[in-house]
Amino acid sequence: MRTYETIADLKPLIGEIIGVSDWIQIDQARINEFAQATGDDQWIHVDPERAAKGPFGVPIAHGFLTLSLLPALFATAFEIRRSSMGINYGLNKVRFIQPVPVNSRVRGHFKLLGWDPIPNEGAQLLIEMTVELEGASKPACVAESITRRYP
Repeated sequence: MRTYETIADLKPLIGEIIGVSDWIQIDQARINEFAQATGDDQWIHVDPERAAKGPFGVPIAHGFLTLSLLPALFATAFEIRRSSMGINYGLNKVRFIQPVPVNSRVRGHFKLLGWDPIPNEGAQLLIEMTVELEGASKPACVAESITRRYP
């Protein structure tokens, strides 16, 4: 995990990777729990027997499950010591490049694309999050996350 003292320490790092997260295992239990929580119980995700005969040969994680891991990936990629809170402000350009097979591992790479001051001495950060799929040549997901950080 990379550590930054203040939000302002990120400003000169536009265009650079500011952190890489730990790996997260995507097992069938996680997929099933996500399906239950969201009501998306399509067989390609939750029926291993049927999915074995499908286009990927195994169940795959929901694209939105991969995206929902954003906070967990952020949490192990970098920290800003003198930041009291961060708020999700939105997303841009979300793309699911390739499926995440059951029992895969993913991790996030975070590239700072923008840093803009906001009221209360905070900053709005535009961060490109690339979700790496272990052993794959292409990422599972690429999204631009907009967060607001405050001292």
